[in-house]
Amino acid sequence: MGDRNITTDDLYEFKTDLLDEIKQLFQDQGKTEKKWLKSHEVRELLGISPGTLQNLRINGTLPYAKVGGVLYYEYHEIMEVLEKNKIHNRI
Repeated sequence: MGDRNITTDDLYEFKTDLLDEIKQLFQDQGKTEKKWLKSHEVRELLGISPGTLQNLRINGTLPYAKVGGVLYYEYHEIMEVLEKNKIHNRI
């Protein structure tokens, strides 16, 4: 493997591509969309670890509800977070 310098533009492009793929996952599953998702469902959809999901809760990025010991996330709020953080190519 050769050395390669990663630029800020490379990172923006990666983030944009990742968000587009996540959005596509949600659209593909939209036909069987549930209003509320449990933590494991959100982690599976976003491809993130339990720690990352916890960080999204703690820093207020992802709203949630807690009933008993179970955390729930509203599907449309997840989509809003993705749209709000969407990066457009700066070409």
